[in-house]
Order: sequence, then structure tokens, then C-alpha cells
Amino acid sequence: MNLKHSAGVLALMAFAASASAQELVVKIGHSGPLSGAQAFSGKDNEKGARLAIEELNAKPITVGGKKVKFELVSEDDQGDPKAGVSVAQKLADSGVKYVVGPYNSGVAIPASRVYNDAGMLIAPVATNPKLTQQGYKGIFRINASDTQLGSKMALYAANELKAKNVAVIDDRTAFGQGLAEEFKKQARASGLTVAGHEYTTDKAVDFTSILTKLKSKNVQAIFFGGYAPQGAPMVRQMRQLGINAKLLGGDTICTAEMGKLGGDAVGENVLCAQGGALLEKAAAGPAFKAKFKKRFNSEPDVYASAYYDAVQMYAASMAKTNSIDPAKVGADIAAGSYKGVSGTYSFDAKGDMKSSPVTIYNFKNGQPAPIASF
Repeated sequence: MNLKHSAGVLALMAFAASASAQELVVKIGHSGPLSGAQAFSGKDNEKGARLAIEELNAKPITVGGKKVKFELVSEDDQGDPKAGVSVAQKLADSGVKYVVGPYNSGVAIPASRVYNDAGMLIAPVATNPKLTQQGYKGIFRINASDTQLGSKMALYAANELKAKNVAVIDDRTAFGQGLAEEFKKQARASGLTVAGHEYTTDKAVDFTSILTKLKSKNVQAIFFGGYAPQGAPMVRQMRQLGINAKLLGGDTICTAEMGKLGGDAVGENVLCAQGGALLEKAAAGPAFKAKFKKRFNSEPDVYASAYYDAVQMYAASMAKTNSIDPAKVGADIAAGSYKGVSGTYSFDAKGDMKSSPVTIYNFKNGQPAPIASF
């Protein structure tokens, strides 16, 4: 019996070794806030990447005659620049060559140097224009930049809301400042008066003094460069102070978390700009939403589909180039285009999308509700 048992074990080991020899393992890194106030976004993005990997492993691509097995290596960068650099180094040290994220501009900008030096490709949704102005070849931003989000929100305020007098608040993060400056630039170009620019932090919860100062300026809209955990109490305090101005923002307040945290203070008075066309109207959008909900028992939030697309884009270029070398895959992505759930990904020389539509939302029943795409 012992001989038979040993023979069986050896046979299984030989089979496993043979199977292993017939597959390539490719690690896909994910850097995002998996703890703290922004964890809802980080975990949602992670789910988008995970769904893509599960689908690819169920119907594997072949490179060099071997099936490719993808593995997700997800790390919590806490939305913090220092932690984000540490995550980048950890992913590089563990042999990861492909990354989805980072989510935050304040993380992506300093971490991008580590990724670049390690010859890695990254697909961030971080929106600060400075990210792609550094000259790194491995960055492919998979959504609109602050230039597009901030400027189109300003155009909407001028042309549709007919606002004349606006104010700006930013949270001093790389994302918040960049978004606010782009809004201000377009607002002034569109003939709006920017009556004030106030500052807070991404940890603040009390905005009473800032809002009281702006109340006296009789603004019709306040643009907030920041995130939902601050945007929600801000809009509640606006109501408490009797400020009737609309709260405007970018993609980071365009989330169900904004409605959840803000309660009945969040409605048609809150408008936000999100990169990409309306998911419900995209050809593959409804099917993606259905399979996401079936797998995770939740609706996809702002960027789950973009993270899904990024993983699929990497895989498509690996299959096309018959290589898992990031230099070859990156060159293919830079030269071509990939049609995903959220749109068609085609990049300019800096790594920004050549065309990224922006959708404007308000809120109904605590959920972002699209009102216009342009």
C-alpha cells in the first residue's frame, strides 16, 4: 500500500509540474484605499479588477503556447502618498509588472516614479494633469483628467445653471487642488465671477467657518475639489446655514456614498462630473452591471468598470503581442486602441485618453442620476 501510495503521490506531483509548465502566471497589482474613509471606492475598484481576472482565468488567453493565469495582488495604499510609495515598491519587489490604480492623485504622482523605474505599467484613474506630464511611458490614465472634469463642470454651471457668482473650496490634496484650479480657470473664461477660494483638508468634518464666509458673498454655486466623506457633511452644513447654492464637484463625490453620508441633504442641489459616457447607455454596460451584481451582490460604483477594462486591456495586448513583456505590451497599448465597457481607450503621447466624454449627475433617492453627457 505504501508503494502504491507513493507512486500515486509522485504521479500527482508530475501532473502538477506538467500543468505548471504549460501556464504562465501574470500578477496584476492593485493600489487603492482599502481602509479609511475612501475604502468604499478602493474596494469597489478592486472588485472590478477581480471580476476581469476571474473571467480571464475561466477562458484563458495563450501566450507563447502557454495558458496565462492571472493573479490579483491587492495592496492598501490608504490614500496616503507615503503608503502609496511603499505599496509601489512592494509590488515591484514581488515581481508585479502590471498595476491598476492608484486611485488618488496624491498617491499616483509620487508612486509613479517607483513604477517607472521598475519598468511597470500602471492604469490609474487619478486625475491630476501633473501625473502624465512627467514623461513616464508606462502610465495609461483610464478616465478623464481634471482638465476635462473641472472645465466641463464650469461650462455646465455657466451654460445650464446660468450661474454668475461662484466660489471654490479645495481639500489641499493633489487631486482637490488640481480639480479646483481647472474649474476656476474655465469659470473665469466663461464669464463667471469666482467670489472666493477657501481651503480645508481631506480629514475635516466641520466647514462652518468657511461656509459662513461664503454665505455673505451670495454665491449661486460652490465647487468642491475633494472627496465624498467631506462633501457630504459640507452639503448638510450648507443647508443648516441656509445657503441655497448648489454644491458642485468631480467624480469623487459622484458616488452612492455621497448620498449615504449626506442623507436627505443630498439631492438635485448636488451636481458632479464623472469621466466616461453613461454606463447604462454603453453597449456592454447593462451586461457588466448584471454580472457585477451577481458576483458581488452590489451595484458597481464610479470606476469598477474602468478597472475591469484596464485588466482586460492588458490581457488583450498580451494576446496580440504574444508576450507578457511590459515593454512590448505598453508599446501596443500606446499605439492602438481597446474597446471596453466604459468606452474606447486610445492614448496620446503623454498617456491621457484622446477622447473621454464627461457625464454630469445630480442625486435622486441618494443615488447619482445622470442628466447630461458631453
